[in-house]
Parts: sequence; structure tokens; C-alpha cells
Amino acid sequence: MEAAAEGAEPAGGCGGGAEEPVVSLAEVLAENEELEKEARAVLGGSDHERCSYSQGAVKRQALYACSTCTPPGGEPAGICLACSYECHGTHRLFELYTKRNFRCDCGNSKFKNLQCKLLPEKGKVNSGNKYNDNFYGLYCTCKRPYPDPEDEIPDEMIQCIVCEDWFHGRHLGAIPPESGDFHEMVCQACMNHCHFLWAYASQLAVPALTKVNSLEDEGIVLKVEEGEEQKKEIKKEGGVEHQETKEEKQTEQFNEPSTSSGSTCPEVVAKSEEPACKLRELQSKQYLKKDTATFWPLNWRSKLCTCEDCLKMYSELEVQFLTDECDTVLAYENKGTSDQETERRDPLMDTLNSMNRVQQVELICEYNDLKTELTDYLRRFADEGTVVKREDIQHFFEEFQSRKRRRTNRMQYYCS
Repeated sequence: MEAAAEGAEPAGGCGGGAEEPVVSLAEVLAENEELEKEARAVLGGSDHERCSYSQGAVKRQALYACSTCTPPGGEPAGICLACSYECHGTHRLFELYTKRNFRCDCGNSKFKNLQCKLLPEKGKVNSGNKYNDNFYGLYCTCKRPYPDPEDEIPDEMIQCIVCEDWFHGRHLGAIPPESGDFHEMVCQACMNHCHFLWAYASQLAVPALTKVNSLEDEGIVLKVEEGEEQKKEIKKEGGVEHQETKEEKQTEQFNEPSTSSGSTCPEVVAKSEEPACKLRELQSKQYLKKDTATFWPLNWRSKLCTCEDCLKMYSELEVQFLTDECDTVLAYENKGTSDQETERRDPLMDTLNSMNRVQQVELICEYNDLKTELTDYLRRFADEGTVVKREDIQHFFEEFQSRKRRRTNRMQYYCS
């Protein structure tokens, strides 16, 4: 449905510039739909009215840090979506996107002069929360803000799924693949911490690190010989004792596609038989270890070994979440979109279908005026780093309607 009829002059006060691009209402609605979908994904179904503190450590939720209440030099703290609106609406906030297993700090002992308006009764601290420089608005190994006014190099920020810090693509020690080719990233420091992942990278990473050429690639070729050294490898990495077990045949091929989807989380079913250790099988072969970040495809977590020894190792390294496919950011985003999807008929489309061409052109002109004025209005909040509250939106539309009435009255006066 085109916004302007061919060979017809636009009606109303559109300005009539011949150079104005023609935009269809279908394109406008599709753009708005895409923006709404992205917003739902980023918020992950987080409640914007009730503080999440009562839920305990939430598996994943939208989080913010308030530099007004907890500036650099003070204790770091994170607040939920509802508190960012209700308790910190006029403050300067850092958007943290999402962190795992976090409980809202708003109003606790880290906030010296603020009490949570939604849930005043809270514990002094949340000892289970983990913090990093992101809570002060600093990211990557370079410890710079984002966006960085002093950085003239356009670069994509990628989140590590272990430490959950954000990194510039150029600071990962390797050129990142195209964004559609991988789903998760593990940074250099976390690869050093979780060094067992190098054995999996030889089969699963994007691109797979299978090239055995340490001099050209500046990597280290590791080969664990069968026998005592092979049997002790997991004990060395996880710091746990285990008895020697008989080697079992590998039953799962790593190049087989996973049957689990990105939007559902399969249940972990305990098996009566002790499975073969996938990690030990991989460590018995040559694999390349480099001082770089690694990039991983969809469902790679389902390929990690879950034998008793490996589970103990994950616990020792505090990375038990790696075997949980519901921990992924993709699962978080899918929850946000699925929770808010509706099958209702779009009332705007019904209205447009009942209009003639002139009315449709007038409507698109009104829409363009609204879009321009609203963008300018919201830009002030973005420049000041403050949250837009419901009262601000109400005030904008009251002023917009008032200006519209004044324009209409002037047109009637000139036409009379």
C-alpha cells in the first residue's frame, strides 16, 4: 500500500517536496514491528512493574547500573527493569543487557540515600551476585565506555558467555567470524581459565581449530598419550580425585546436528550407565591451543561431556552453567519474544484498509510529523542518559495534540 497515489499531489500540510522519498505504510508498520520485536528480545520478558528481588537470583533478566547512586569508586550494584523505571527514572543508567543468577540490589546497603519504592524490605547485600567493570560503564580489556566518544574505529561489541564482559572485536586476539556464523564467544582470559574447552574447539569452534601447525599459527599443539597421563588429565583440570576407569567407546559423533532447538530447553535425564568421557576421548588426540578468543555455533553446549568427572570439574571451575542450554542469551531473547507474542488482529491495519487514498496520504503525513517530533523529544533524554517515564510520554502527546489543534484552527481561519 503506497503512501502517495501516482500522479496525485499529497493532501494536508505535508510540504509537497518533489524530492521526498515515497514510503509505504506497510514498510512503516514492518519497521515498527521489528523494533518492538528487538525490544522484547532485549528485555527477555522482564517485568517492568514489579521488582524481581522476591524471585531471588533470577536466571536471566534485564539489568541496569545507576552511576548516580553508585558512582565509580563506590560499591558496584545492579537494578532490575522495574526499579530502573520507578526508583531511578531521572538518574544516569548503564544498560547491562543481561547477567545470569542476579538479584536486584536496589535500595540495599550499597545505596546510601535511596530506598526501593517497590520493595523496601530487602537484605543488606546479595552475596551471590557477581560484578565487573560493566557496572561502572566500562567494557573490554581496554576498560573504555560504550559508545566511546574518543574511539573513531567502528567495531562490534561481543559478550563473553563465561565472564559476561563485552569486548571489541579487535581485542579478542582473532578476527571474529561473520555474526551469523557463530552464536556464542569465550574470551581469551576465560579460555585460559576453562582450558578444557580447547579440546572441544578442535571439533566445535567456528572455525574449528584443527590445523596442527604450531609455528605458523603461533599456537601450541597438545597431544595426550594414552595411558596414565590420559587418565589423569581430567583430575588435573578439575582438581578432583577419581579412580581409573576403563576406556569406553565414543558413542556420539561431534559433527552430528543437535536435535534441540534454540527456543526450548531440554531436560537433563540421568542415565543408569556411566557414559564414556567425551573430553578424555578428545584429549587423546592432537589439538591446537592459542592465545585467542573462541567462537561457538548453536547448540554446542549440548556436546559437552556430562560424565561424573566432568561435572565435578565444571563445579570446581564454577562454570556449571555451560551445560545448561537455557542459560544462553538466545534462550533469554526467545523467552522475551514468545512471552509477548499475540495473535490479535492489528487495529491499525483494519483502520487503514477502511480509508481511501487521500485519507491514507493524510495519515502518513501526520505520522511523519509525529515521528520527527517524538525523535527530537526523546533525543534529549538519550543525551542526558535519563529514563523516559510515563508522565514524559503523556506530556509529549498533550503538547503534540495542542500544536495540532492550533495548526487546524489556523487552516480553518484562512479558508473561511
